[in-house]
Amino acid sequence: MQHLILLHGALGSKDYFKPLAAKLEHSFQVHTFNFSGHGGRPFSDTAFSIPFFSEQIAEYMQETGIEQANIFGYSMGGYAAMYLAKHHPEKINKLITLATKFYWDEKTAAKEVKMLDGKTIQEKVPAFAAQLQQRHAPNDWLLLLEKTAQLLTGLGKQNTLNVEDYASITIPCMVLLGDRDKMVTLDETIAVYKQLPNAQLGVLPGTPHLFEQVNVELLKGMIEGFMKF
Repeated sequence: MQHLILLHGALGSKDYFKPLAAKLEHSFQVHTFNFSGHGGRPFSDTAFSIPFFSEQIAEYMQETGIEQANIFGYSMGGYAAMYLAKHHPEKINKLITLATKFYWDEKTAAKEVKMLDGKTIQEKVPAFAAQLQQRHAPNDWLLLLEKTAQLLTGLGKQNTLNVEDYASITIPCMVLLGDRDKMVTLDETIAVYKQLPNAQLGVLPGTPHLFEQVNVELLKGMIEGFMKF
């Protein structure tokens, strides 16, 4: 069976892929792993960046003896996979992204960083604070917020991939977006889709940004359909 690597987003972990992985394991050799600082994986001395997370995908593949894999990347995971596809296309057979924010400027980054204030999260959404603490233990989830904020601020100052960069990514790609996603716009998703030479575009109905609210059965069908195409 072909290898399929599932990549989580910022503040996420490999654990929220368990339902999806269970549905896909009959069709693929499914792999998941945590990026640095996420899901209890120790923080690296290297600052968070898209190139850094892309390197961690390549490192995982090397450690597990995978020469080429299909990749599904959610949100930040999709962006890191796109960066890998641009610089090391030989490592990826097919790539699917979901809810990946491709457009960044200082105003956009500042808006997202504002939502990463640990004190505000503890005061206004304590249940989410407890979830983050549990998900990333024994790591300090407040430090994870800080490092993620630095990543987004950096993207705001200089986006890692510009729209024209996607024209050189020639592997088969499918770019997915939920129709109720309030973080990622349809316009930025279509702009990237139009630049990709070998791409499909899909919209998931009734789907917000949070992966936990995605219809796993629907997503499973879209992934399997694209991989067989």
